[in-house]
Amino acid sequence: MNEDIAAKVTEVARRVAESEGLEVIEVQLLGGGKKRMLRITIDKPAGVSHADCELISQQVGTILDVEDLIPGSYTLEVSSPGVERKLRGSADFERFVGRKAKVVLREPVQDRLYWEGILAGFAGDVVTLEPSPGKTVQFTVAQVEKANLKFDW
Repeated sequence: MNEDIAAKVTEVARRVAESEGLEVIEVQLLGGGKKRMLRITIDKPAGVSHADCELISQQVGTILDVEDLIPGSYTLEVSSPGVERKLRGSADFERFVGRKAKVVLREPVQDRLYWEGILAGFAGDVVTLEPSPGKTVQFTVAQVEKANLKFDW
């Protein structure tokens, strides 16, 4: 997505979402031609409802159409980040302390790149993960290649 268009669409989505007590996690324009999809991912502490997605879709869609920010046709999709949402940066690691996560590091810590366990703490930019009871591993947010919450069935 053109950076100028991306910034404008993200600003519209954030403005609408914040007025409804929601946070915009990600804005993506995917595909090409007649199969383009604008995907907006939203969240809030109590979780996102279908009504939240519908409201954001209607309001953002109307503004984008009126202001003609995205030339041509596209499909607008608004969704929650899901139960195994991506962890992006310090705020997410701090917010989800106490929850189970899976983490892939850029460089090994204790000879491992892949870790799974409870987010036991976060201070400064250091994540403390408890892969098993009584055992902890620490790494910085900058060392994280990819991280997601892990849902236990």
